[in-house]
Amino acid sequence: MGFLRIRTTVDERPGRLASLAAALAEKGGNILGLSVHPDADGTVDEFVAEIPAAPEAVREALEAAGGRRVQVVPAGAHELTDEPTRALLLASRLRTTPWRLPELLKELLRADDARWVYGSDMSDLPDPTLLTLPVADRRAIRVRRGDLPFTLTEAARAASFVRLAQPPAEEIDPAERSVKLADGTETEVRPLTRVYREAVRDLHDRCSPESRRFRYFTAMPTLPERVFDRLCDRERGHSIVAGRDGQVVALASLVFTPDPGIAELAFLVEDRWQGRGLGAALARMLVAEARDLGFAEVKATLLSDNVRMRRLLVSLGATLGYTDDPGVVEARLALGVMATASPS
Repeated sequence: MGFLRIRTTVDERPGRLASLAAALAEKGGNILGLSVHPDADGTVDEFVAEIPAAPEAVREALEAAGGRRVQVVPAGAHELTDEPTRALLLASRLRTTPWRLPELLKELLRADDARWVYGSDMSDLPDPTLLTLPVADRRAIRVRRGDLPFTLTEAARAASFVRLAQPPAEEIDPAERSVKLADGTETEVRPLTRVYREAVRDLHDRCSPESRRFRYFTAMPTLPERVFDRLCDRERGHSIVAGRDGQVVALASLVFTPDPGIAELAFLVEDRWQGRGLGAALARMLVAEARDLGFAEVKATLLSDNVRMRRLLVSLGATLGYTDDPGVVEARLALGVMATASPS
């Protein structure tokens, strides 16, 4: 009986994990470890199991149970350590020896190789077995793992690990942030609190029916109290407002979702402030905050005729895909940097 590391992509619906576990049990498997990785087209379930069956038999059983892109590779007993504990120990080693960053990244990701790359070597053709992590301008670490492609969760985990080795950024109180637009106009950006209840209601009233429809999928003539209260709830997400001359002119929200590792973006910008770069600046702030909070991905659901929002999200690096509703588009933005083929 040997150890196997097993990965399979599954559709996000109730009972799917139980089906996979039952399939492994039928092959005599004993599940010793389980982790869940949100990814671009589903959830990747990873098992470490002690199992007598051959890898090919395990793969076939999981495919029959609903798994997609099943991968089975040998594992060692040393891989049975608790993953959060292992990551914390590696982080502790990194803080004392930051020059060993490539080596420790290789260990964190159980990769085959990790090395510095520079300049033009940092961006080639996409390759899911390679992960490129920027460390400084035109300087990055490229990690390679041939047997298992990197997931978005691993990319976000690695990007957070790299930041531990970098000098701390100057901390700015959110209450003191400002956004300077291309035309020189400045707005103040602050966390949303209940103090802004009336100002946000006024913003909502000043927005056109079309702007409200793009935000809520309905013209929603008034903003319900429960919606505002939910936006203020820091357990449900983080929202910010941009103000100018005593008025709130934009509201942007990072909403936590039931999907592990995924948050959702939403915006409402007053019509006369649209197309001036304010929405893009608020989006970058929330994407950075999502990365700091450890999310692997942010997504946004938008109406297909919301051209301005589509352009904004694509400019941030998001990919667009259609949903079951032909009038609705979903944008997804990975927060870890997936990259790129090795230099020849």
